[in-house]
This record gives sequence, C-alpha cells and structure tokens, in this order.
Amino acid sequence: FKPIFLGTAHPRSELAQHRRVVNSQKCVRAGGKHNDLEDVGRDTCHHTFFEMLGSWSFGDYFKEEACSMAWELLTEVYKIPRDRLYVTYFGGDSSLGLQVDEECRDVWLRLGVPASHVLPFPMKDNFWEMGDTGPCGPCTEIHYDHVGGGRNAAALVNQGSPDVVEIWNLVFMQYSREVEGNLLPLPQHHVDTGMGLERLVAVLQNKRSNYDTDLFTPILDAIHKGCKGPRYQGLVGDADVGRVNMAYRVVADHVRTLCVCITDGIYPGLSGAELVLRRILRRAVRFCAEVFHAPPGFLASLVPTVVEVLGDAYPELTKNTDQIMDIINENEAAFLSSLERGRRIIERTVQQMEPSTNFPAEVAWSLYGNLGFPLDLIDLMLEEKGISLDSAAFNELVLEDAKRKAGGPQAGQLEDTNTLLDVHSLAQLQNSNVPATDDSPKYAYALGQHGQYEFSPCQATVLMLYRDQSLQKEVGAGQRCGVILDRTNFYAQQGGQASDRGYMLRLGQQDTLFPVESVRLCGGYVVHEVTAVETLRAGDQVQLFVDEAQRLACMMNHTATHLLSFALRHVLGDNTEQRGSHVTAERLRFDFDAKGPVTVEQLQQVEQVVQDVIKRNEVVHVAEVPLTLARRVRGLRAVDEEYPDPVRIVSLGVPVESVLTCDSEAAMQTSVELCCGTHLLQTGAMEDLVITSERQLVKGISRVTAVTGGQAKQAREVGQCLAMEVDSASLRMKQGSTSIPEMQNLSKEVGQLTKVVASTAIPQWQRKELQAILKALQRAANTAIKKLEVQQAEEEAQSLLAKHCNRPVIIDTVPANSLSILMKVVNQLCDKSPGTSVLLLSPQASGEVLCACQVSKNCLPTFSAADWAVAVCARMEGKAGGSPVVAKGSGNARGVQGALTTALEFAQSKL
Repeated sequence: FKPIFLGTAHPRSELAQHRRVVNSQKCVRAGGKHNDLEDVGRDTCHHTFFEMLGSWSFGDYFKEEACSMAWELLTEVYKIPRDRLYVTYFGGDSSLGLQVDEECRDVWLRLGVPASHVLPFPMKDNFWEMGDTGPCGPCTEIHYDHVGGGRNAAALVNQGSPDVVEIWNLVFMQYSREVEGNLLPLPQHHVDTGMGLERLVAVLQNKRSNYDTDLFTPILDAIHKGCKGPRYQGLVGDADVGRVNMAYRVVADHVRTLCVCITDGIYPGLSGAELVLRRILRRAVRFCAEVFHAPPGFLASLVPTVVEVLGDAYPELTKNTDQIMDIINENEAAFLSSLERGRRIIERTVQQMEPSTNFPAEVAWSLYGNLGFPLDLIDLMLEEKGISLDSAAFNELVLEDAKRKAGGPQAGQLEDTNTLLDVHSLAQLQNSNVPATDDSPKYAYALGQHGQYEFSPCQATVLMLYRDQSLQKEVGAGQRCGVILDRTNFYAQQGGQASDRGYMLRLGQQDTLFPVESVRLCGGYVVHEVTAVETLRAGDQVQLFVDEAQRLACMMNHTATHLLSFALRHVLGDNTEQRGSHVTAERLRFDFDAKGPVTVEQLQQVEQVVQDVIKRNEVVHVAEVPLTLARRVRGLRAVDEEYPDPVRIVSLGVPVESVLTCDSEAAMQTSVELCCGTHLLQTGAMEDLVITSERQLVKGISRVTAVTGGQAKQAREVGQCLAMEVDSASLRMKQGSTSIPEMQNLSKEVGQLTKVVASTAIPQWQRKELQAILKALQRAANTAIKKLEVQQAEEEAQSLLAKHCNRPVIIDTVPANSLSILMKVVNQLCDKSPGTSVLLLSPQASGEVLCACQVSKNCLPTFSAADWAVAVCARMEGKAGGSPVVAKGSGNARGVQGALTTALEFAQSKL
C-alpha cells in the first residue's frame, strides 16, 4: 500500500479505490532501518520472519475508530483481561514543534482505559517512520502484561521486559518527512496498524514466550530429536549456559525465514535481500555446527516440520519442500568450510594475542570481507572466548572502505610499487624462463541450479615474490608484496575494469588467510598485492578465492557498459564513439563523442533501450576468434594493434558465429565488442540501469555515470520521493500566500531541495526535470516575496503618513520582518512625500533593532543619511553605513529609546 501513502497510485487503479483494508502479510525484518537480526535468539520475542496482522484506513477513519475497534477485538472478541493491557501515546517533541497527542490519549480514556494504564512516550517509542523520508506519524501501542495478578506494570512498559510486551501498534500517518528532515502535514490522514501473530498467539495460548506456542514447539522438538542434546528450557542471558537455548531460538526462527523466502523466490546471494538471507542462513548454520555439533544437512532436515506448521496457511511451501532443502544444503556446504577456516583463524589469532588486549580489527575485517562472516557472528565467537573486538579500529576500516567505494577509481588506491614490475625485474623473469601467468580460470564461473553464480576456487604455485622493486624468494610476516603465480582466477585491472579482491590460503593450512588487495598485469605476469600475515615463499602451494560479491558487481557493471554504449549509439546515432570507460563494483563511467548535452528525452530513451534488453534476459555470448576474422564484423568498434591475437568477442543476444558471417547485419542490431573483461552470462541479473550523471568533459566529449541492480532501484525510489517534494512545493506556490514568512520559508525550502536534487544519486533525466521546475519555483518565490514586501511597505507608509501629517522629518518604530522591507517602507514614504526625511527603527524578536533612513535631496549636503544612521546605531551599540541619500544599519534593543532621541536631535541640528 506504499503507493497510496506516497500518492503515486494511479487514480483509476484498483489499489486507489481502497478505503479500508484488513490483511495478513509475511514479514522479514533483518536489514535496513528496522533490523532485528542481532536480537533474534537473545530474547524470547524477536524474530526475523513473522506474520503481521494489519488493518488500514486510507483517508477514511482515524484515531477514534482505530482505537475503539482494536480495543473491542482484544477485550470482547479475544477476551483478553483489560487489567493486563497498557496503551502508550506520543508525548510530543518540542524540538520539532510537535504537540502531545492529546486526541489519542483522550480516546483511550473515553474507552474506559484507566489513566494509570495510558502512558506518554517520546519520539523513539511512539513516532513511526517508514524510512529516512516519506509518510510518518505518531503511534499508539498496546502492551500486554504476561504476569498480571492485579499488579501495576506501567513502569515495565517499553523497558525491554520479557513479561510486558507490545502486541499491537496503531500508526497515524499524518506527516511526510522531507529530505531536509522537516515534517509537512499530509493532505490525507491514514491509519496503518500491525499486530504480530506470534505475540498474539502467545497471549491467547497463555504462554510467556512466542517460542512456547504451537508455532515453534514442533520445530524445537525436531531440533531436540535431531541433535540429541538437552531439551529447550526457555533460558536467556547468563542462565543459558553454553547458549544452548539461544541456539534453539536462532535455528527455529531462521529456518522458518529460509523456508518462506526461498519459496517466494529469494535465494541466499551476494547483494540486497539475497545477501541478508545468506547472513541468516550462515548464522543458523553456525549455531547448528558449533553449539549443537550437528552433522551437515541438519538445518535442511527441519524443513518438513516447518512445512507441517505453516503449510496450511501457505500451500506453496508444500510444493517447494525439496527445492528449499536443496538450496539450504548447497549453501550450508559452502559456508561450513569458511566457518571452519574462520574458527581456526580466530583461535590462532587469540593464541598469539597479548593478555587483556582487543581482537585485531584487521583480522575481523578479513573475516568479514573475505569469508563473508556477519559482524554479529564475529562478536559472538569472540564473546564466547571472553574477548572483545577493537571496534574503533574496525569502524575506521569500514569508513576507509566506504571512502574508497564512494571516491571512484582513484580513491583509496595503494601505491603500485608492489604490483608494477620494473623493467629489470621483468627481464629477469623472462630470462629465467618463468612462465607467464595462466589467468584463464578468471572466466571459470557458471550459473547454479537455482540461477546463482558459482565461482570455482583455483589452486596455484607461488613462482616469485616482488617487493621494493626486486624479485625475492621469501617475504616475512607483516610485509606487503607482489605475488606471481603460475595460474590465477583473479581478474587483473585492465580494459577499464577494476581488479578483483579476495584472499589466498596456503594449501593444507586453513587458519592463515592472505588478503589480496589488488591485482595487476605486467608483461604477461599477473601480480597479486598481498599482505603476508606469515612468511611466504616461492614454491608455496596456495588456494585462491575471489571476493564473489565484488566480482559479480563488476561483471554486472561491465556488461551494463557494453549495453549502455549500444543504447547511446542507438539513440544518438552511429557516430557516437566510445572515448573511455571505467568499471568498478559500485558504478560504471562511460565517455563518448557528443555534439552537445544529452537531452532529458534522450536519457530516458537510452535507459529504456537498456531496460528492454535486461527484461529479455539475453544470453551474453563470448568466443575467442582470430583477429583477421574479428575485423570482418560490421560496425565493430576499436579494432587496433593493441588487441592480442586471437581476440575475445562479447556479443549480447546474438551468437558470435552469427556476427562473424560474411555481410551479417546482426552486429548492427546489438552490442558486439572486443573485450577481455568478465561479464554476466545473461543480462537479466542486471535488474535495472540508471544514469545518475551526465556532463561535458570538454567540447565534443560527454561523460555519463550509471549504477545497476539494487543501487539503480534505490536511485529511482529516492528520485520519486524528491519528485513528490517538488510537487508539494509547486502546489503550495500555486495556492499562494499573503504571509511573507510563509513565502520566505517556501523559498528556503526550494533552495534546500535544489541542493539535495543536485547532489543525490537519482536518474539524471529526472534531476534535469526537477532542476528546471525548482529554478522556476525559486524565481516565482522571489517575485512573490518582493511583491508582498512592496505591498506591506505601501500599507506601512500610508499609515505613517497619516500619523505624521507631512512633517519634514518622520522618526518612528515599525514592525518589519527584514531590513529589505524596512528600506522599502522608507522609500515609499519619501516617494509619497518628497520633501520629507525619514528614519525608521524595527525591533526584532532576536533582540536586534534594524535601522533604515533616507534624506530629502532638498536637505543635501548639510544633512547626510549615512551620518544620521551612524549616530543612531552607535547609540544602540551597533554599526551603520550608506550614502548621503540612503543608509541602513542595526543595533541592540536596549538602546531604542535613546536612539529615537538621538535621531530627532541629529535631524534638528541639521535642518
């Protein structure tokens, strides 16, 4: 129903016709703003998957009806004792100018809820927000006391007590959070209520914990039978020795989540929701292996029990049982080897640590980045050993990584001294008959049974090490060096594509991980930049593992670059030649010939061409062919002597054999490029492409930057939110206002929006559209403000003229919101009464006093406006300046009366 809240539902759609709705929805909460993953298992009420019972009103009923219907259902239909229920309401926030929600409080009191059970809470507890921007509003929560017995449990509400838990949240959507952080009232009020089925069942079955209900007990029993350990006792905290009960809760919860998500087509993966699911699966596997000591396959063996519990409500689970088990088993096998490796690395590091020291952040970062360990998993494993992570140092590494990703190709790059072979070392390698690196395994990846990319590890031998511009046979621990191998599956930086990252392990030694930070190709040798955590020697056998998420993102963006090049030629014409490109995991950059800036319509057309190919999920065909054959391909770009022979051809949607056929037009209808990069196997994995910027580098050459996948989706969503804010500002401008402060606030808001639109990643075509609208709005706002100021000045001037009856000097105080308005009043007075000299003061709420004056030309040069203003403002401990005719200044409110006297005395002395 988000489109209804956002006002984006088409008015003739079925969705837009809804006024009242009740529903039940499957919810997974384990990532983003509302992140419960790390809480799951520690207590008895949090879950990653839960079923949400909802009731909704779209511009229909509001607080009175929502509260009364909820109260009736709980107390009269479900017969829950009234004395066990407590309700909360929003206690206001003075910093945001939000009042206490007295309307909601009074509704509960009228329904008969005792005042001692109606409790106010601040923003963090009783103000609900969908995200950083968008619809939001105060909420009221209904809490249940599991203990009861006539006690007053008000002090335990919202205190994290397992005995007093929230069961229903009623959200009153009445504001919209704008990008700048301010709140604007929504044109329509909505209601969104949510009650967790699991918590409700616990109340109705008179259980203290969700895990004691029949939604979980069959799964807990299956865990007990399968691992043959102690039974589940519901213990938490220190009482839960060995974290056995926590493990029961983690595994029971997570296996439910896995079943529901996999059935809905979300598989454990490398980005977005798939990455979150992978973390959930890995957390469950870790508890099965390390706490229950269960054999591989144990987690999947629980699936039939989950299907038995949830199958009636969700029949699709029954149809997909085997598929769910296969996917869990595949992912479990992949992670168990990493888990064992990570456990050994942690144990070995702990043994080498000094007593009473924190666990080194570099090792934790390596586990996190290279082995895919969720941070909470690392914390848990360390916590069990009684040690802590060096969080400050870890956060620094996170920030460094974020800066590197945000800064583009040059940011965060290390010096090339260890990967760029010097000419003498290169000659030495060749003279010693050291073979060039076989890097063909970098192309060894395939689609798995369920559509996920599978990258095979590669075994290799260290041929030589390179450090300080010399070839070495051995490098000591802690030193950074270049590693030359006989073969590798790492992609070296070339063809505009960033190099892979990852790690290597010495064969047979699973507890020492050598991070690979960058890779470069020099004279046929692939040089891996590695930090030697232990002594590394020529002849060592190693296993190589690429960072799969980073590689897949680069593949996605490289294929997108080819597709973008084709789309630009298709829209702008065949003369649009590529001038350069750069591909990283975060974004792609493409430079091309252009006669001028690309228009909004052309940007939209380019994106549409790309999206059409993505939707068709075209196969990406690749083949190595002799260079002479490649030269025959019609329309093929950039065939020159730099390409090796044979060359690699990448063709989207058309087999390479077809484009090689004599006089074939096929290459003119799709993207066909010579390329050594790594690419997707099918275009559908790209999901979407958004051009986020377009600018001219120099005359005749333009540069576009684009994102794909989840980043593209996010860019479109943010763009939609900003467009709504601009629409809101436009509507208020059309409605007009007679209040100068209101119009000034609107002008300020337009200015802030202009900055946000310019700096935020959104579709470039939309940015151009919004910037044009905002520019017109800013002009309209400025014009309206000037018009209102003139109008207000004219009214003040008329009033003052009537009051002072054409005297030669007018000295007075008037209300004015700005020095600009005050000056206009002075000008109006002098225009209407040319022989009059005027000085006006305007006290402000801040304690400042504004001063403006104008002297009649008849009084010059004896009487100077600048001298008059300086004398008056000095009396108020302020400053002033201007010309003999007009001047302005300011001072302190404490000196106003004295300033008025000074003004009159100064004028009398000059006239």
